[in-house]
Amino acid sequence: MELRPTNGGFQRLIRTTPFILGFLKGEGPEGSRRINPRIGAPMTDIHVEYKNALHRAYAKDAVECDEEKRINRGLPAFSEAEFNERLQHYLDRIPYKLFKMRYSSFCRYFGHLKRLGWVKESGRTEPSAVQDSYPPAPSRVYYLITPKGRKASAKETADPIQTLYHYSREQRSAKQHSYYRA
Repeated sequence: MELRPTNGGFQRLIRTTPFILGFLKGEGPEGSRRINPRIGAPMTDIHVEYKNALHRAYAKDAVECDEEKRINRGLPAFSEAEFNERLQHYLDRIPYKLFKMRYSSFCRYFGHLKRLGWVKESGRTEPSAVQDSYPPAPSRVYYLITPKGRKASAKETADPIQTLYHYSREQRSAKQHSYYRA
């Protein structure tokens, strides 16, 4: 996990692809729930766990920042109970949409992982809540990590879009800003 500077301190950066692959391996990355890797999980569940991991990381950073300020003022560090109380305080107040990635973006990103052959449908489905009011709606599809996904290198998982389309980081990041040129 990397730390990224923000206005109020540091925020943990939870990489999406390693999180998804770790989740489907059943590792429970970043405090998420553990699944049976032979059964897999629906995309909506993976997305919810990813968002919750982002929220937990943000809340923990906020508490650690508060604790650092407290120590700098000469006060003792939080007790475990105080730390957990502050953590819950921040978790209760974080808006769900505060962090990336919206579900539509997640679906598109997940599609890249499917095209790379890192995840696949398990064949298992279950009714979705939408089907209660609209029966033709699609069922929840379970996904598994593939052997190719298990073998993906750190470089490949760092930028799966770059891996998928086989171009360099410079090409991916190259931007033409003609309005800055004189």
